Formats: sequence, C-alpha cells, structure tokens
Amino acid sequence: IPRPLPLWLNTACAKHIVKGNFMTLSARPKTVDPGEWVAHQVVEHYRNLWNFVRVIHEKEEDGSSICNPNTCPKMSAGKNHSYTWLNRNHEPVELPAYEYMTLMQRWMSGKIDDPALFPTDPDTVGFALHPEYTSNALQQQQGGEDWLGARSGFPKQLGSTCQLIFRQIFRVYAHLYWDHFVEPFYHLNLEKQLNSCFSHFILTATTLDMLQPAELEPMQYLIDLWAADGTFPPESRPYAYANVERGRYIQSLGTSA
Repeated sequence: IPRPLPLWLNTACAKHIVKGNFMTLSARPKTVDPGEWVAHQVVEHYRNLWNFVRVIHEKEEDGSSICNPNTCPKMSAGKNHSYTWLNRNHEPVELPAYEYMTLMQRWMSGKIDDPALFPTDPDTVGFALHPEYTSNALQQQQGGEDWLGARSGFPKQLGSTCQLIFRQIFRVYAHLYWDHFVEPFYHLNLEKQLNSCFSHFILTATTLDMLQPAELEPMQYLIDLWAADGTFPPESRPYAYANVERGRYIQSLGTSA
C-alpha cells in the first residue's frame, strides 16, 4: 500500500454522487443484442471520461494546461506503471501524458465515428432472443454467426476493438487518479463525479470481460476499498477480483488519517 496514502484512498474522498447499485447500469437488458450493448457502453464511457480529460487539458491564461510535458513527462499511473504508444512502425515509444491522451482520443473517436465498425443505420439494429420466450429451434436457427454483434451488422473485429478502447480508457482514469486527483478534481469538488464514473466503468468493463484482473493493477487498491465499503456488491465481478481484507485495512487507514 503506497505511503503516504493517496488522497483518493481516503474513505472521505472515495465517495460517490449517489448511493446505489451500479450493477443495474452495467447489466445488459435481456432483449438487447450483446454487440449493441457493448458498442453503447464504449460510447457512453468514452464521453464520460473525456469530460474529465477536458479539465486537465484546458489552456490557462499563460497557455499552459494542468497536464503538460513538464508535470507529466510520461503516461504513468504511479511509480510502478507507465504506458507506451505504438508509433507508425509499431514500435513502443514513451510520450508525455498530454500527447499520449491526445493521440488516443484521436484514435478512439476515429473508431467510434467509423460506420464500418460502429454502424449507425437503424435497419441494422438487432435484438437478443429472450431465452424464456424463444423456442430452442428458433435459437438454433439464429445461431449461424456467432461473433459479438453479428446479428446487428457489426464486423468481426468489434470485440477486439472495444477491448482495446476499454483498456485505453482505464489507462487514462489511472493517470487521472495518480497524477491529477488533488489538482484539479479534489480542489474543484469533482472527486465524487470522478469516482462515480470510474466505478461504473470498472463494473461495466469487468462484467463484459473487456478488462482482465492483471490490467486493473494500477487501481487495485481503490477496487479493494470499494469492495470493502459496499460500492461493489459481493455478486459483482470487481468484488471477485478484489482483496476485501486489504480493502478493510485501507478503510481503517483512511478513517484514522
């Protein structure tokens, strides 16, 4: 556990806008096609994230931004995690966080705005067969194409592309917490909004198998804390990935801090 304890691991700063079960937001309705649901979640969480990125990228009067090459010379999430970008030759290169996130936003928006990858034609919208009201024969008849989103006209690479987008979104959230939680989010009283969007994102990404346990490591302590304090209910995927005992210990540290 990092010392001194980051402010975002203090129980007073790990709260949310509202109390409730975020699982209801991340659970796919039974009649919604899985591909449609994943695509919807990608767009929603991308938009949520960029509301926060705008805050650290806005130019001050002197032309600088909160996140800049001097404050964040590399895309990092604490001392033990940093991320590289693949250049045109597919070689990993270290970039300042500002540049990394700018390139990533351009890449993500290019994917989301590509009608070949994210079709917008309403005629292609599919639906999931409700298992309780559909005969086995009809389900078998509909089972010819089995990749994510096939019924709604999504290409075969939808799943892998969405997984990459979720992974990149996580990296940005991790950077925001480790490098920018106090300034600007805590000072602007935006920490509850950040926590709410991030916990919703973690629930969604893990429920949809878009993030694996090893990828969560930079934010594992916060996941542990939220499992311990009830943000992630016992039946949720993040709870299964959490060290609840460690989360309770972090709770005690934050309470006594």
